[in-house]
Amino acid sequence: MDFGFDQRTGELHEAVNDFLIEQVYPAEAVFTAQVEQAENPWTRPPVMEDLKAEARRRGLWNLFLPGSHGAGLTNLQYAPLAELLGHSPHLAPEALNCAAPDTGNMELLAEFGSPEQQARWLSPLLDGTIRSAFCMTEPDVASSDATNIATTIRRDGDSYVIDGRKWWSSGAMDPRCEIFIVMGKTDPSAERHKQQSMILVPRDTPGVTVKRGMTVFGFTDGTHGGHAEISFEGVRVPADNLIAAEGDGFGIAQARLGPGRIHHCMRLIGMAERALELLCGRVASRAAFGKPLSEQGVVRDWIAESRVRIEQARLLVLKTAWLMDTVGNKGAHTEIQAIKIATPSMAEWVIDKSIQAHGAAGVSQDTPLAALWTSARTLRLADGPDEVHRASLARRELRKWSLN
Repeated sequence: MDFGFDQRTGELHEAVNDFLIEQVYPAEAVFTAQVEQAENPWTRPPVMEDLKAEARRRGLWNLFLPGSHGAGLTNLQYAPLAELLGHSPHLAPEALNCAAPDTGNMELLAEFGSPEQQARWLSPLLDGTIRSAFCMTEPDVASSDATNIATTIRRDGDSYVIDGRKWWSSGAMDPRCEIFIVMGKTDPSAERHKQQSMILVPRDTPGVTVKRGMTVFGFTDGTHGGHAEISFEGVRVPADNLIAAEGDGFGIAQARLGPGRIHHCMRLIGMAERALELLCGRVASRAAFGKPLSEQGVVRDWIAESRVRIEQARLLVLKTAWLMDTVGNKGAHTEIQAIKIATPSMAEWVIDKSIQAHGAAGVSQDTPLAALWTSARTLRLADGPDEVHRASLARRELRKWSLN
C-alpha cells in the first residue's frame, strides 16, 4: 500500500487547499450572516452559488465520482481531497458538488439508473442545477434494520403507487430539491432481502407532502439541504421510475451506503484536523493561573492524544480506500464498518477537547466547533448506528472460528 500522492492527486490537493484559503474560509462568516437573514432557513445563501461558480471555473467539480460521469479519481485519490473539504463541511463539499446526499444519489443513478433516468435526473445533479433527497429512514420502525421498512410500492398497471412515511430524508428541505429516491417494499412475501425496491419520485408529484424539517440537537440544520419528514399518500409514478428491478432495493442501498460511509469518514478526518488547529491556536494565545494554557499538562495531553487518534483513523481510512479500489466495496466491507465505528468517535473526541479549550466560545456561534461536533455526533447514527456495525463486524470475526 502506497499512500503517497501521485501527480494528479498532488495537483488537485494544492488546488483544493488554495480554494479553501482564498474562497471558502473567508465565506464562512458571510454564509452564517446570510443564513440568519434569510426568510427560509433551508434556502442556500447566495454566497454558495458564488463558491460553486468559482469551483467550476477552477475545474474542481464532481471530484467524488469515478468513471466517465465524474473526475475519474479512485477512492485513494479522492480521500485526501475529501479530507480537505471536511475542514469546512458546511460549505466546501457543496461548493465542489461533492455534498451528501447528492453524492450517493449520483453514484446510485450512475451505477443502477436507466439511460432515461440518467438523462432526466443524473445530468442536472452533475451540473449542480438541482438537488435530491434520499428517503429510507422511517419514524415508525427501527430503521437500523433496513428490512423493517414499511413504505409500500405497489404495481398498478403502468404505474407504481407509493404509501408511507419517511423522516430524516436528507436534502429534502432544500427548495431546489426536485427528486426523491424512495425505498419501500414491492413484495412483502419475498425473501427478506428481496422485498425492497427503490423508485424515483419527483417532489411535485400529487400525494407527496413535506411535513416538516427535522432539527439536530434542537437547532435547524440547513447543512446540505436539511432533513425532512415526508408523507407519501397514494403517490403514483410511472413504472419506468423504478430503479433497476423489483427486489433490488436492499442491494442498491448497500452499494450506495458503502462509498457514502467512506466519504463521511474522509471528511471527518478534516473536521478533526480543523478542530486540532483551532485548539493549538487557542491555547498558544491564552494564559490562566499564571502560565499559558499550552503549558498546562492536561492540554498537552489532549493535543498529543488528538494527533495519535487522527493519524490512526487516517491510516485506516486510506487502507479502506485502497481496498475499495483494488478488491471492491464487498472485499472492503470489514474495513468500511471499522472506519464507520472509529472515525466519528475519534472526531467527536478531538472536537470536544477543542471546545473545552475554547471555554464558552467553543459552544457559541463564534467558532465552527459546535457545528463540527454536531456533525460528528450525528454521524454515529447516520448510515447505520455504531452498534449495528459493531454487531456485524463481530459476526464476521466469529465466522473464522465457526466449526461448521
